[in-house]
Amino acid sequence: MPDGGRILITGIAGVLAAQLARRLSEHDDVDLVIGVDARLPVHDLKQTRIVRAELRSPEIVRVLERERIDTLVHLAVSSTPQQTGGRGRPKEHNVIGTMQLLAAAQRAPHLRNVVLKSTTAVYGSDATSQALFAEDVATDATGGYAKDVIEAEGYARALVRRRDGVVLTVLRFANLLGGNIDSAFAQYLTFPVIPTVLGYDPRIQLCHTSDAVEVLVRSCLDNRPGIYNVAGDGVLYLSQIARIAGRPTLPIPLPMVEGLAGVVRRARRLDVPAGQLRYLSYGRVADISRLQDHFGYQPNYSTRATLEAFLAERGVRPLVDQSRWRQLELRAWTLGRNITGAQGP
Repeated sequence: MPDGGRILITGIAGVLAAQLARRLSEHDDVDLVIGVDARLPVHDLKQTRIVRAELRSPEIVRVLERERIDTLVHLAVSSTPQQTGGRGRPKEHNVIGTMQLLAAAQRAPHLRNVVLKSTTAVYGSDATSQALFAEDVATDATGGYAKDVIEAEGYARALVRRRDGVVLTVLRFANLLGGNIDSAFAQYLTFPVIPTVLGYDPRIQLCHTSDAVEVLVRSCLDNRPGIYNVAGDGVLYLSQIARIAGRPTLPIPLPMVEGLAGVVRRARRLDVPAGQLRYLSYGRVADISRLQDHFGYQPNYSTRATLEAFLAERGVRPLVDQSRWRQLELRAWTLGRNITGAQGP
């Protein structure tokens, strides 16, 4: 790893950052772990020094320089608007905050390694999407969180172009499950009835948080330059996920989906951005061969194993036994067909 083993992690109040900090603090080659966040973490991080500050705070510059930070791990790009104060704040936090954080990092004389948490959502989801996204495919997201991440990636690449000797690792994670991560997708999977888009059955790819933490740890301890998709092997159709979870589905005609999402959002049950609605229509699958062949990591959890571990961890019990599943599914399709005239399965 870079000399010194002095690591700064942004977004330390988050579950993933806390798990990473604990792993790094226990490592013999790491001398110091500092966590930065505007919120105080609720996790046990006794071996991590906590700095309460916004990404744009001048305190970040002082910490980077005073503590001779050599590795910056940026995990603070938020996919949950409610965590950052409403719909207007995420852009300011994710994009402007990242820009100013990396501007501070550019002036940090000891910095040698930057690790950026990204997402496979940067590839977008629509009817023309390719079956498998490799890292060299042009990013195609047009708004929201994914667009923020595309801009954050651009700022990170600009930093390493301006600073000789700084290595950048970009980790594009599929939907994370496990470890008490409370994402919109995790909440969606625990609904008693899972809403789906009538006539669509998207392919879903998942990543277990333990695999995500392991990849982050290795990125901090060794120089692993490049962009890597991170996900478990295999894919599941959304219909398969519902069956494994024992949840009935409620197919919603496409013209009604946005309205229903708005109702759910206003009720503060679940924030469903437009990009997530497209994802639940068309799905997205990323190629992880570069992670396996070049990064040198084989995920311990497949997509199916990630889902099963998540359901067990959350105590999700089947509400529908398999003998009744097909009957309920046919009833749902019949209801949707009567509304829209679409053909059933």
